[in-house]
Amino acid sequence: MKQYKIAVFDLDGTILDTAEGLLAAVKYTIDKMGLTMLSDEQLLTFIGPPIQDSFAKAYHLEGDILQTIATCFRNRYKDYDLLKAVPYAGIYEVFENLYQRGIRIAVATYKRQDYAELILKHFGFDKYTKIMYGADHENKLKKVDIIEKCLLDCRIYDGLNAVMVGDSSYDAVGAQKMGIDFIGVTYGFGFRTANEVLQAGAVGYANTPGALINYF
Repeated sequence: MKQYKIAVFDLDGTILDTAEGLLAAVKYTIDKMGLTMLSDEQLLTFIGPPIQDSFAKAYHLEGDILQTIATCFRNRYKDYDLLKAVPYAGIYEVFENLYQRGIRIAVATYKRQDYAELILKHFGFDKYTKIMYGADHENKLKKVDIIEKCLLDCRIYDGLNAVMVGDSSYDAVGAQKMGIDFIGVTYGFGFRTANEVLQAGAVGYANTPGALINYF
């Protein structure tokens, strides 16, 4: 078993179940922008990726309209829906275990930076780490860029002692590009089976937060 010095966690679908708030804001935005409402299955695909990417894919949109949509979504989400989230059962115990053992913890999310800090502090995760990096409003930062910010903050300059934990292919690709290990979780919104996780190049998978301890 590797001796990781830092574990970088995704937020949506890994630390917090943010479905209620995110979907409420997405539905509001769809209605506000005069778009056709999507099915529940399609709406679930909005959890995790950058909001611009999700609307572009669902409605075949491109250009400036996507930034207008993103602004509409974020204003609604920030003011009404951000804190409608639930920590996954067992995730606090995982963080406490790593914290007590001196393994650094960081959070790399596609949530905008200020939203990420607010929601993580609200649920008390700032007890375990102050290293929280999110996306920019213009969606220029990719997951690899956000992961890199976490590693540099911890003064980790090689990927041998670092691992990314997340629930989606965005997390897997970001880890791969950064040259660090990836552990996928199947209790979130992206990966559904262990096979999907392993096909994404993961070194392991967890069906529950508690199972993550097996890799540290």
